[in-house]
Amino acid sequence: MSKHPEIEKAYALYDLGRYEESRELAARRIAQDPDDPYAWLTLSRCLAAQLLREEALDAAGEAVRLAPDWSSAHLVRGFVLRRMDRIEEAEEAQREAIRCDPENWAPRAQRAELLIFFPGQKAAALAEAHEAVRVGPDEPESWEAMYKAAAFNERPDLSRNALEQLLRIDPTHPLAVTLTTRQEAAEPGTSAARAADLYAGGLAAAPDSEWLRKSLDQAVYRMLRGTRWLALLCLVMAGVTVDIFPTDGEEPKELPIHLGTRLWVLCLMAAVWGFGAWRRYLRMRTGVRLTVRDLVRRLFWPRVVLGQATLATLCALLIVSVPWADRTIPQVLFWLGLVPNLLSITHDRDKV
Repeated sequence: MSKHPEIEKAYALYDLGRYEESRELAARRIAQDPDDPYAWLTLSRCLAAQLLREEALDAAGEAVRLAPDWSSAHLVRGFVLRRMDRIEEAEEAQREAIRCDPENWAPRAQRAELLIFFPGQKAAALAEAHEAVRVGPDEPESWEAMYKAAAFNERPDLSRNALEQLLRIDPTHPLAVTLTTRQEAAEPGTSAARAADLYAGGLAAAPDSEWLRKSLDQAVYRMLRGTRWLALLCLVMAGVTVDIFPTDGEEPKELPIHLGTRLWVLCLMAAVWGFGAWRRYLRMRTGVRLTVRDLVRRLFWPRVVLGQATLATLCALLIVSVPWADRTIPQVLFWLGLVPNLLSITHDRDKV
């Protein structure tokens, strides 16, 4: 069988994601020659891409009827059936595609993934995945099927190798990038800043990964929550400097506190924020810095956390910078900065 020039053009448009134009060309060709299986199969692929699955199944069925020994027709029909959750029929279609062309890697990869859903067929799924990578060693879909089959068979060695092969073939493969980043970020001792950098790097390679985007938001939120500890440290330093709550039996510090002491504490506060937050922020990936701004602008709880840290720091600055002659106002400022943080710090962990 040979493709008509219009179908060649329709194939090219489909590969470019221009499904409507490809569909129109396929429909025009079918009007000219209703017995062209290439036209029916192209129409089916376009309809499936546009989520018109019943129509896509009918079109694939026509391609199978016109070319019953054409592997690709059974492959596409099985693909559509899988998207319709008709797993048994999909597996049967892929088996038929393999019968028509045993050296076609695509139906083997599809069937390997489908067999996972059948009770007691995990080993068969792994065997089919091995066949898929044998006949298609440089195809990402083959190694993706191998990863899934190996994961279901609890074979971490094969899963790890499948991810390595995926990244070798396609360094931007969403599944490989997402899983590899997840593994690195889950290592013990990984800080929120390090995790955010990893997720941002993963998103740069796989920008369509919703999981990576959500994980980056969560890591940035953890970083914002960490700023409250910097603010509370500054608040405690201010309280100790002014001796807000004198110990019974001890002579309280004389107020106002000497200017040199207050300036020294202000320098320490600047160092806490400079090294603990600002320096770290400047050294992060651009994607992380943009996410910090976006998260604060878009969601409620990040604004709350940042507001609490800001409030505590401002109270600490007022306590230290003003030469108070009485402890009443510094005590009020101390509690004003401390209490809002304590009220939410234990239960706002998973708000993003």
